[in-house]
Amino acid sequence: MIHFEGVHFDYTPGSPVLRDICLQIRPGEVVGLMGENGAGKTTLVKHINGLLKPSMGAVLIDGVDTRETSTAQLARKVGFVFQNADHQLFADTLTDEVAFALRNLNFPSEVIQKRVSRFLELFELTPYRDQSPFLLSGGERKRLALASVLCVEPAILILDEPTQAQDALQKQKLLDFIASFRSPEHILLLVTHDVEFAVKAMDRLIVLSHGQILADGSPRQILSNPEILRRACLLPPQLTQLAHQLADHISAFPKDILTLPEAVTALNAQLRRRP
Repeated sequence: MIHFEGVHFDYTPGSPVLRDICLQIRPGEVVGLMGENGAGKTTLVKHINGLLKPSMGAVLIDGVDTRETSTAQLARKVGFVFQNADHQLFADTLTDEVAFALRNLNFPSEVIQKRVSRFLELFELTPYRDQSPFLLSGGERKRLALASVLCVEPAILILDEPTQAQDALQKQKLLDFIASFRSPEHILLLVTHDVEFAVKAMDRLIVLSHGQILADGSPRQILSNPEILRRACLLPPQLTQLAHQLADHISAFPKDILTLPEAVTALNAQLRRRP
């Protein structure tokens, strides 16, 4: 479990970035963290793997205070893929990049070989395994960073803007991966501005604004609420925008539509009512 207890944080004294963050994220949850630029999303998730420590309050990972354990120890449990993959890639080849954490954590050589092959194949990077990571495209580097973190098989996985630089096919593969990663033992936390992806991927959304939790609920509760979206500088999904426009002309039309099947059902219901 991830537990934030009244967490405050500032990079510069007197200029808080996080203010009184209280939340729990339980195993089995796939959670999205959303909000405007500068809301504190990345700062918050960096507290989970110990890259940052609270100025006040506490962050507990399975009951262990992050201030009382090292980032290296937390790395066995918490995997983190940065928004900019270049900030965590450094090895000479893709093989070495994926193998690095496994070697550092003293995995047996045969396990390392199997996992490197498995995760390069999973993210369609095998043909480039002996190349430099910096010869890859932006989307490929993002997938390599994900492979290098997943190979350790962390119980908690944090993805910062995972759909950035990914086309529709790769987004679908990311959805497939999320489905395969989901389990009663895992926590998956995604920082994202991609509301369409959030609808498909997530059970719960936490919205930050000015370093505080503005809202916490299901995608339907959050993404169909114009006031929350306005305050968080987010746009609703396109189908939700359409539903609101139709509701202006059809009084019974639901405004909380998120998916295409829901839209088709609502439209068919309206057509059946027409004389």
